[in-house]
Amino acid sequence: MSAPRMPRAMAQPMPVGLGARGRRRWLRVVVLCALLAVAALAWLLWRGSAAGTPRETEGAESSAPPSAAVLERGAYLVRVGACMGCHTAQGGVVLAGGGEVRTPFGVFHAPNLTPDAETGLGRWSLADFRRAMRHGVAPGGRLLYPAFPYEQYTALRTDDVDALYHYLRSLPPVAQPAQPHVLAFPYGSQWALALWRGLYFRPAAAVAQEGEAGPLEAGRYLVQAVAHCAACHSPRNGLGALGGSQRLEGGLMPTEGWQAPSLLDSREAGVQRWTPQAVVQLLRTGRTDEGATASGPMADAVFWSTRYLTDGDARAVAAYLQRLPDAAAGTGASGGEAAVPPPAAGGGQRYDSGAQANFRHYCADCHGAQGQGGGPGGAFPPLAGNRAVLRSDPGNMLRSILQGGYAPATAGNPAPHGMPPFMQTLGDAEIAALATYIRQSWGNQAATVATMEVFRARQGRP
Repeated sequence: MSAPRMPRAMAQPMPVGLGARGRRRWLRVVVLCALLAVAALAWLLWRGSAAGTPRETEGAESSAPPSAAVLERGAYLVRVGACMGCHTAQGGVVLAGGGEVRTPFGVFHAPNLTPDAETGLGRWSLADFRRAMRHGVAPGGRLLYPAFPYEQYTALRTDDVDALYHYLRSLPPVAQPAQPHVLAFPYGSQWALALWRGLYFRPAAAVAQEGEAGPLEAGRYLVQAVAHCAACHSPRNGLGALGGSQRLEGGLMPTEGWQAPSLLDSREAGVQRWTPQAVVQLLRTGRTDEGATASGPMADAVFWSTRYLTDGDARAVAAYLQRLPDAAAGTGASGGEAAVPPPAAGGGQRYDSGAQANFRHYCADCHGAQGQGGGPGGAFPPLAGNRAVLRSDPGNMLRSILQGGYAPATAGNPAPHGMPPFMQTLGDAEIAALATYIRQSWGNQAATVATMEVFRARQGRP
């Protein structure tokens, strides 16, 4: 398939000797030709994406009912894949759709996954489902938006895609129409999506499960495909596309300015220096005996996904994450060492007696007078040496202070303690001084927090 030729008007230099009106007319012609060329390219890409079912998604439908083991596997993948987190409206029927995914491009509404014939997946064939999961193309050729993480699901094994399909087909049908997406121009058009896919999406080859995978391979598969961790923990460009390697260097979350810290740096969210038991405990319970606690979007990830991991799969994920390269290796830094030194004495804003008083009044009862943490079973995390406190970008810490911090309720931590929000209690300057006091006390060495940083965090901006 060849790309459309550049229109002649685009290939010619601007005519000389034209008046102002003539130059404007000539520029309008060039812009119109450029738009036509882009539209033609998008149409060709759309045809290439949507036409025909890829061979690896074709397969004969079996008339035999799925086995109990297949349904059990499908149910497990739905949970670990966090499908309910998006495809269940607040207070709604599980997997009947309605959840919102807010992005810089607009709001996506997750559709109904129950087998209702009119509003769900009731009329989808197995080939339709495979094509959607691995290629991001719905029945009829409609391209799906990557808010549905087919960039990661394309690496799912065919056996697992089929198990997901059979499990979803086994659910009671619920009639609940999907709400339309609300997207800014031009993101709501199929031609713009086709251009995006042509630039950034390449489906993986279909793979069937063959034998039992080793722990590292099983962990890689769970992290990169099933739980799609790269969707949050990797940077995206201005058009929302992941890097080709889908590495885990950390990325900005699409809502409220939260950051998913790097899994390739033990000073951020990397677990290369943790014990395997601590990694498993965090994944399955949302906290560790050493004082680490999942909060913000990671608390949601534990609640909707990782708490369902079997012990074996949690250990496989831990093994994979601990084998990732560590950017802190060779620097002499520990997980709690600051990445940025404090300002020199007398330079910039520092904390004052008011910040110390606010810490004693609002924080010390739980986190300890010396930031050592405490509470029953170590329920309240220490602030001294806490890598979330010491990150060079204090955004997540500020959002925890403003919005409160809440660990997920799990079987291993059924009654988690939470931190109340201080958004209505303290002003921006007070929170900046308090955060600076915490970041520069008890051996902590991190940069001063500016009032403007708190203002931006309060507005949900990075």
